[in-house]
Amino acid sequence: MSLTYADLLSAVEAIARDAGEAIMAVYARDFTVEEKEDKSPLTEADRAAHEVIVAGLEALPEAIPVLSEEDAAAFEGADAQGRYWLVDPLDGTKEFIKRNDEFTVNIALIEDGKPVLGVVVAPALGTAYLAARGEGAFKVDARGERRSIRVAGKPAAGAKWRVVGSRSHPSPDLAAWLENLGEHDMVPMGSSLKLCLVAEGQADVYPRLGPTCLWDTGAAQAVVEQAGGRVETLDGVPLDYGQPEQHLNPQFVVWGSVATP
Repeated sequence: MSLTYADLLSAVEAIARDAGEAIMAVYARDFTVEEKEDKSPLTEADRAAHEVIVAGLEALPEAIPVLSEEDAAAFEGADAQGRYWLVDPLDGTKEFIKRNDEFTVNIALIEDGKPVLGVVVAPALGTAYLAARGEGAFKVDARGERRSIRVAGKPAAGAKWRVVGSRSHPSPDLAAWLENLGEHDMVPMGSSLKLCLVAEGQADVYPRLGPTCLWDTGAAQAVVEQAGGRVETLDGVPLDYGQPEQHLNPQFVVWGSVATP
């Protein structure tokens, strides 16, 4: 039995929200922080959310492989249809540790290297971003109200660019890139919420010139693309997920417009 994208979107949103509840249970108390081999932090919340998400995805009517940041070694590749779930159980662990609320649960469905469905839940903020091919992109606010979202488009002539950037990952290459862009204001934000700000028209561009992994971007890229934006490498090629054994993304830029500046 296969579900429609609309049905999958509802099911995955529920799974992501369950994971968010598991994260918030840890967030509400003292927790320990470990260090992974790549020196990135790991908390009880990362593991708890991973377990909730994997169990939820495995309970869906159709079995699709899962690539999760917290158990990447268990992933054996996409299925015969080129599909897999791409999961970051807790994106923005540094933001979680700082307790600034800017962390997310990211779940994407990849088909033939493209993110065709994405759910980004920010449990501490009470908001979510949802998108699926043919269904559009949406923001769900803290009251549970869902509305369609759309990128802002290229800024008008003479207007400043609204640039969203990372709180935790400053890049030495960013200053030169911004100088080439022109007049701009910076909007700091953590986790995949940076891409979502572009998707909902609250920012015009997000340049990421530092390291990221597939699971950091897949879900939010689906939201950006269904909202009319682009997530591209510095060469103008859409960010691709067709080689999941290579976890690192190239440098990329999220544009809230169709036309290249």
